[in-house]
Amino acid sequence: MANSKNVFTATDTNLDSEVMKSPGLTLIDFWAEWCGPCRALAPTLDALADQYEGKVKVYKLNVDENPESAQKFKVRGIPTIMLVKNGQVVDQLVGNQPKDSFITAIEKHL
Repeated sequence: MANSKNVFTATDTNLDSEVMKSPGLTLIDFWAEWCGPCRALAPTLDALADQYEGKVKVYKLNVDENPESAQKFKVRGIPTIMLVKNGQVVDQLVGNQPKDSFITAIEKHL
């Protein structure tokens, strides 16, 4: 799981209040325990959460435990990373990608 104090847990219950109503930029990682690429991506997301502390809130949402959210956002494959700004999904990356791909996406929306 997350090793950074800057990575938070999103659930079906808090997604709307914590993420969709959050001012500024939020990153959500849709993942699952059994997903190898998701686990491989975790250190990258921890590093991004630390790097962008105070600028971007980073959340992890376990799709097995929170199927409603995965369905609502039409998540087809994991890991799926979405950037949300002012309640709108502004960007989406699928799969374990290099840190630079995430930085490019984040910088575009800051």
